[in-house]
Amino acid sequence: MTESNAQLPAPVAPTTPAPRARLWPLWLLVILSLILGAGMALWSWQQWQYQQRLELALTHLQDANEQLQSSTSQTVNERTERLRSLEQSLSAQQGRLATQQRQIDHNARELLAAGNRTRTDWLLAEAEYLIRIANQRLQIEKDIIGALSALKAADEVLKDSDDVGVYPVRQQLAREILSLKAIEGVDRTGLYLTLEATIERIQQLTDDSLNQAAPPQAETPATDAALVREGEPSLFRVAWDKVLTTLKGVVVVRRLDQPVQPLMSPEQSAYARLNMQLMLEEAEMAVLRGNQTLYNRALAKAESALAQWYDGSDQRVKALLETLTELSQRQVDPELPDISESLTLLKARVNGRLNTESTPAEAQSGGADA
Repeated sequence: MTESNAQLPAPVAPTTPAPRARLWPLWLLVILSLILGAGMALWSWQQWQYQQRLELALTHLQDANEQLQSSTSQTVNERTERLRSLEQSLSAQQGRLATQQRQIDHNARELLAAGNRTRTDWLLAEAEYLIRIANQRLQIEKDIIGALSALKAADEVLKDSDDVGVYPVRQQLAREILSLKAIEGVDRTGLYLTLEATIERIQQLTDDSLNQAAPPQAETPATDAALVREGEPSLFRVAWDKVLTTLKGVVVVRRLDQPVQPLMSPEQSAYARLNMQLMLEEAEMAVLRGNQTLYNRALAKAESALAQWYDGSDQRVKALLETLTELSQRQVDPELPDISESLTLLKARVNGRLNTESTPAEAQSGGADA
C-alpha cells in the first residue's frame, strides 16, 4: 500500500484566480477633480462678475461724487453771489435811509425856521422858485415862452412883497424879460407837426410823379396868327407853313447836351421815399433837441433827393418842395440870453434877510443865557 501511494502523483493544490485591480477610486478622484475644477471655474467667473459690478459701481460713485462736488461748488457760488447781492442791497438801503434821514432833518429844520418867517419871506421864496423854473425852462428845455411867463410871474410876486430891497432884483428881471421878448420864439410843436404832415405826403407819392427819362416834346408849332404878317398871306406862305407844321409833328428833336435821368424801379422808388422819410425824422429830432446844423442838413438832403428823383412840375412835388424850402428858413436854436443874474441877486437878498433876522435872535438867546 505504501509503495503504491508513493508512486502516485503528488496532489496539486487548486489555483485561485488573481484578484482584479480596483479602478473605481481613480474614477471617483477624476470625477471629484472635474467637479472641483468646474466649481472653481464657476466661482472665479462669479468673482470676476462681482469685481466688474464693483468697478462699475465705483465708477458711478465717482461720477456721482464729482457731480455732487460740482453741484455743491455751484450752490456755494450762487449763495455767495446772493449773499454779496444782499449785502449790496442792504448797503444801498442803508444809504437811502441815511439820505432820507438827512432829508427829514433838513425838512424839520426848514419847518422850524418857517415858523418865524413873515409873508415877505414866503413871497421871496416863491419868487426864487419861479426864477429857478425860468432858468430851467430856458437852459434845459429851451422854452422861451415858458421862461418868459415864469419871469413875469416872479416879478408880480416881488411886486406884492413889502421889501424895498428887491428893487435891484426887479430891475434885473425887467432886463431879462426884455431880452427874452427880443428873441423870436420857436414853435417846436408846430414844426414837428409840419414835418409829420410832410412825411405823410411823401409816403403818398406814387411812381407817376417820378422823373421820367422821356425825350422832351417837340416844340409847339407857332400858331397861324403869330406867323401871319400884317395883311393877307400869300398862297406860297400858307403852303410853306403847312409843310413846316407837318414836319414838326413828325420829326422829334432830342437834346443830347444834358444828362438823361435813368428810370427808377418800384423798389428804388420805395427806397427813395423811405430815405426822405428818414431825413425828415432826423429833422424832427433836431427840432426837439434844438440842433440847427442837423436840422438844416437833414432838410437840405430831403429837398435835394425830392428834386432829383421826382418831377418838379407835379403839383404835389412842387408843394412839398415849397414846404421844405419854407421849413429850412426856420430857426430852431436861437441864441439864448443869460437870465441867471436875477436869481443871484434874489438869493443874496434872501440870505441878507435871514442874516438880519438871525442876528437879533442870537442876541436874545445870548442875553437869556447870561
